[in-house]
Amino acid sequence: MLLGGRTADLLGRRQVFLVALGVFALASLLGGLVDSGPLLIASRFIKGLSAAFTAPAGLSIITTTFPEGPLRNRALSIYTTCAATGFSMGLVLSGLLTEASWRLTMLLPAPIAVAALVAGLRLIPRSERDRSHRGYDVPGAIIGTASMLLLVLTVVEAPEVGWTTARTLLSFLAVAVLLTVFVVVERRSPSPLIRLGVLRSGSQIRAQLGAMTFFGSYVGFQFLVTLYMQSLLGWSALHTALAFLPAGALVALSATRMGAIVDRFGTPRLLVTGFALMVVGYALFLRVDLDPVYAAVILPSMLLIGAACALVFPSLNIQATNGVDDHEQGMVSGLLNTSVQVGGAVFLAIVTAVVAANSSGGSSPQAVLDSYRPGLVVVTAVALVGLVVTATGLRTRRPPRSTVLVASSEDPAVENGAASNGRSEGELPDGGRLEKERVAVRD
Repeated sequence: MLLGGRTADLLGRRQVFLVALGVFALASLLGGLVDSGPLLIASRFIKGLSAAFTAPAGLSIITTTFPEGPLRNRALSIYTTCAATGFSMGLVLSGLLTEASWRLTMLLPAPIAVAALVAGLRLIPRSERDRSHRGYDVPGAIIGTASMLLLVLTVVEAPEVGWTTARTLLSFLAVAVLLTVFVVVERRSPSPLIRLGVLRSGSQIRAQLGAMTFFGSYVGFQFLVTLYMQSLLGWSALHTALAFLPAGALVALSATRMGAIVDRFGTPRLLVTGFALMVVGYALFLRVDLDPVYAAVILPSMLLIGAACALVFPSLNIQATNGVDDHEQGMVSGLLNTSVQVGGAVFLAIVTAVVAANSSGGSSPQAVLDSYRPGLVVVTAVALVGLVVTATGLRTRRPPRSTVLVASSEDPAVENGAASNGRSEGELPDGGRLEKERVAVRD
């Protein structure tokens, strides 16, 4: 995704998005027709690679088409609605289609991608490619991806081989080395995947860490709840999908209004509120047993988590892309999507490791449920970390104040209002000129 986002900046967002979408459609068709396991895996790999280019390119198309402010906030809220609707419909449709044939779940994205491709050819504005760039940071992409894959593999296998064994410790050491090499490569690359100076912004760091904890906690929660509903309660895939539907429906219904809410309250407050709702929703789910009443036990958690997603998802997109120049929007979009996926992979690996470490109590349904509870505690703790991280953005800042030490003009109207516009040695709205020394004192 880092390479995909940067490529969108360099080659043109429209071109990258449409080409990757076409490849995605072909790979979806291939995945639904093959009769070989390796070919199925290969088609999924190509789909993932294509999505790594479409996701950051699509987000950066929005952020560069609409100017920063209320218009972009509304556009990103609609983007959130589409994401939530697609996610919810995907859950329900996959559950329904699986009852007929698993191949249908592979084939369905193909016509949807083709429809999006046709619409994109007509609707997406053309974007210029950056002809001044000096190549692509392929080594950075390979090293960054390898470090994340090794990290996830190490966490997944650690419960079986032991957390303190030489193999696990050496793997963690190798991850640290790879990440160090990645930073060195990015600092020296003429066209880095990540301009490290972007990470000097506190709001940017909070957005990236928030994305990791937000999606990481939710993926872990969804994984455990799916196992709980299908393995322990005996629910079908469709029944399970419908149980999750209220959360996605709540996001889809409310997200179009999120732009105005962000304009009024700002992203820091919405992120804190959303993470707080998420923590409460996860904690409430700890009450489940082997014979739950859906409306009383499961539904409240789903509604709280849905409300949290409605607040957090668009706020993260807005906060990560605000204050970033257009020529780096693809880079930031790729970074945000990377944070989402890495958070999901790493924290899911941690949750499964915790469940595996607590699954020695037997194979009875109650013992299995008891092994799930520590995983749910970890999910809640991850969301709590996200709450703490985003809460650091609530520190109030006094607005900047300016003090004019000396001011004079050829037009008396300057002193009454025009001078406050901050122009120096230039034309004023009323035609007068300001000749002054001005010092701005900012808090």
